[in-house]
Amino acid sequence: MDAISATQIVKAPKQHLHTFGVTKLNYYVVTEPVYKDLLQGPSESVVREGTVTAQRPAVVTPTYMAHLNGFGEDAHQYFGELARNYGPNSPGILYRYTNEPGEMNIVEGTVGAVAERISERLSDGGNNLSAVIRGVDELWDVSLMKFIFEYTVASIGGNIQELQRERLMHASPDSGIPQAAVDRINALFSEVKAGGNHSDLKRELDRWGIFDKYKDRFLDLFKK
Repeated sequence: MDAISATQIVKAPKQHLHTFGVTKLNYYVVTEPVYKDLLQGPSESVVREGTVTAQRPAVVTPTYMAHLNGFGEDAHQYFGELARNYGPNSPGILYRYTNEPGEMNIVEGTVGAVAERISERLSDGGNNLSAVIRGVDELWDVSLMKFIFEYTVASIGGNIQELQRERLMHASPDSGIPQAAVDRINALFSEVKAGGNHSDLKRELDRWGIFDKYKDRFLDLFKK
């Protein structure tokens, strides 16, 4: 069975991803157990709970993405193509997620009935940042990834509008990179002055390809 086509979102979050903060989302993936054909009695379903955390959406450019670790040669060629077609500092949005799996329980009932029961309980409790997903037991994480992708797509438009309204996707006249990146760099400078790790700041400047512009300011941090 194709896990993607078999995945159904029974309850979607009523709120989109936060533009200016972290989003924590509780999920419940309900599946038929792999041993379903061996059951003699009532139907059973597997319920996997967990939390997906989405970091604040980051404004990035092809130049920035090309300096991130973890991408292969094909990805870097793609970033180069984006830079040539749209400009090295054309803004986009980077979403970062972490998944924290929680409990797994076997409950009585069909997948449809169990999923609806959980959905009703969450809705009655006013939980707007939760999702109930019907998936495939062996590939339940694929079902979760499909949900995350669709949830991200549904949030992008609103995130972009809010970032543009605050002019955070506009290029800074001094550096040419998005204003959101300038704000992030200034915040890192403040963190280093307060005792933070200077390597995080250096890495961010290198990713944007603007260390030379900030070199004197960076070296001043080490003067007593």
